[in-house]
Amino acid sequence: MPGFTIKTPSHQIIRFRYYQDEAPVTVTAFAGILPFTKLFFHARLSGQEVWTDNAHGLDIIQENASVFTKPGEIVLGPLNPERAKTANCLGIYYGEGRGLDACNIFGIVEADDLPLLKALGEQIWKNGAQLLTFEAIA
Repeated sequence: MPGFTIKTPSHQIIRFRYYQDEAPVTVTAFAGILPFTKLFFHARLSGQEVWTDNAHGLDIIQENASVFTKPGEIVLGPLNPERAKTANCLGIYYGEGRGLDACNIFGIVEADDLPLLKALGEQIWKNGAQLLTFEAIA
């Protein structure tokens, strides 16, 4: 599985690659729910992040989990452990940030597409939520 893309409402394509070695269970589970479209909001507390809180409820293990991320990383909050504040959340960090609770870090934007991701994050921050479509890279 090479990765996935995000398509914006303006039909811009942003490419991501999976962390297959670091988060194999999360990668497989996420790839299994593609394609989908979700409404993404800008985070209020975790920094330069867009997120949704209805991410398909994946009942998987916590792996490669942290509150610390690099710009361009994508994270998923598994349903367990039950105490996790980030369960069922999907977040994309377009810049600096730190999560409210540990999430599975399972991929990163392709380096050439980081400027597109930053522009998307700033657009959501300034103009409000947007529907983003996720699709597998063939």
